[in-house]
Amino acid sequence: MPAAALRALLTKAIDYAGLFPPAGLALEPALENYARYVRSDEHWMLGAFILPLGKFDAAAQQLSRFDARHPLQVSVLGPKDLAAEAFAAKLKEAGAAIEQFSAAHQEVVAMTQFEMPLPTDTAPKSLGKLRTFWEAPADAAAVTIRSLAGSGMGFKLRTGGVTSDAFPSGNQIARALVASARHQVPIKFTAGLHHPVKKFQASVQTKMHGFLNVLGAGVLAAEHRWDEAQTAAMLADEDARSFEFDDEIFRWREWKITTGQITARRQLVTSLGSCSFDEPREDLRGLDLL
Repeated sequence: MPAAALRALLTKAIDYAGLFPPAGLALEPALENYARYVRSDEHWMLGAFILPLGKFDAAAQQLSRFDARHPLQVSVLGPKDLAAEAFAAKLKEAGAAIEQFSAAHQEVVAMTQFEMPLPTDTAPKSLGKLRTFWEAPADAAAVTIRSLAGSGMGFKLRTGGVTSDAFPSGNQIARALVASARHQVPIKFTAGLHHPVKKFQASVQTKMHGFLNVLGAGVLAAEHRWDEAQTAAMLADEDARSFEFDDEIFRWREWKITTGQITARRQLVTSLGSCSFDEPREDLRGLDLL
């Protein structure tokens, strides 16, 4: 049994994005994987399945592997590269499609959130009852997060990709985490977070950020009101021995947070999208954490 503090940090933390690079699976094998994951011993770590709006019809034909006890939890991905003038109409269409899909398959599908890139010079809007996350470039994170304050909507930060230039700096991630805590705006992450601790990855010829670094820095920054420099220092740590978990406390170096407070802070630091659910678990086992 993993330590309670680790469970608190990682409960429903990994949204499965198997349709996207570098995995790039077709819909059927990706859904097969998710159906297997929701029945695995580590299902408590699993969040939603990232499903693009345009794949609703195809997904509707492949729901037999899910049931009321093991539903397909969906984070709906809205269109990207959308022109500002088309934003309102497309968002209305998205809301109608989500409502229709959810009503038709409510016994085996649970809609959990909506995420979408925010067109330039466009004011964010809520999508009904679904928790909504708006993505913007890392260098615009602080401004976008500030605009979301008090709205109930969240911010989505891209933390990597398949090329080195897709990875934001630790300082950019720190700026977003501090802004999220300061303005009480939920934040989620996507891409480049397959591994627990920051490390060099030959496939992208750069250092990939670690999900224990990012999620851990998020909860500790909120708990201790860290500034950007302190937050960036944790994001840069490549030593797995700096991260300690037991049933009462998560400790990074001299800083600590209780299990109960991790759960509370996770209301802001919500989840990360990963094209693999296997790699994070394998790495955690390699660190004797899982």
